[in-house]
Amino acid sequence: MITIPPDRIRQIEARRDELSAAMSRSDLAPDQFVKLSKDYAELEPVANAAHEVRRLRQERDALSFMVEEEGDPELRAMAADELAKLREQLEAADRKLALALLPKDAADERSAILEIRAGTGGDEAALFAGDLFRMYQRYADTQGWRTELMSASPAELGGYKEVVASITGAGVFAKLKFESGVHRVQRVPATESGGRIHTSAATVAVLPEAEEVDVAIDEARDLRIDVYRSSGPGGQSVNTTDSAVRITHLPTGLVVIQQDEKSQHKNKAKALKVLRSRLYEQERERLASERAGARKSMVGSGDRSERIRTYNFPQGRVTDHRINLTLHRLPEILEGQMDELLGALIAEDEASRLAQLSE
Repeated sequence: MITIPPDRIRQIEARRDELSAAMSRSDLAPDQFVKLSKDYAELEPVANAAHEVRRLRQERDALSFMVEEEGDPELRAMAADELAKLREQLEAADRKLALALLPKDAADERSAILEIRAGTGGDEAALFAGDLFRMYQRYADTQGWRTELMSASPAELGGYKEVVASITGAGVFAKLKFESGVHRVQRVPATESGGRIHTSAATVAVLPEAEEVDVAIDEARDLRIDVYRSSGPGGQSVNTTDSAVRITHLPTGLVVIQQDEKSQHKNKAKALKVLRSRLYEQERERLASERAGARKSMVGSGDRSERIRTYNFPQGRVTDHRINLTLHRLPEILEGQMDELLGALIAEDEASRLAQLSE
């Protein structure tokens, strides 16, 4: 268990008092007030957690004194019972405070770009990619998020060869960031007459949505933009005008193609949105690698080549290989009921980071 020193708790509460006093000054400029308000809002939950730990510690000390010094056996026994319960509360409060003090991922509160690509398995892999996309759509609906299809390459028998979508809402990336990797499915395809189980795969990438200020792009120097006629469905004018856009980021070689919209301008805007998110994630990965060296989180590196989960239809189970979690709730999970699965991944990540903090 991690125990935050009393001096650190006093510092946190003192800083909140300083910010509160500064915000009440009458000569404060509007921009200063906005900054102080933001700092206060970020610190307040940490300070509240610190205050609760300090209160429980004081109560623990008082009860400990009663257990040791109280002459009345009945009162001493009552104090001992209360002390046992309070220690459990204090352990939970200590953990909550330690989690609040962990460095925050600046991207956690952002919306996200979801990319799913069919892997090994041909038509069955494309069908599975479609299943995954619907799963995330349904989960997004339960969270009150908005899903917007940005580009898609449908497969002949259904599903997608590739699909890219924007998921907009508060804290999208925080909940979905551990979904990046290879997802594997084991089932009997509809096209299989012999009833044999096939194994197919699809790759998922979840990228935090980047703003223009996050990634500096000089369009004149950094980008090559090609326009051409779309080859896919999308309406009468799509295939008769140069509406499709291919953007190549020359410094990195990243290529983004967008052709779903009839408007070249809209396709370009969507392509730039995806490109910024990919560049932003590249920089995040570089910085994380520098900070952590070769060390990886308990829930994996987020590498798209890493096999993270298996969906086994004959047994109705989903197994996440990073945390050795198996849930026999495959139909419900594919319907978007992912809270138990995602909650376990987030809890494992928190436990891993707390363990590193105590080393």
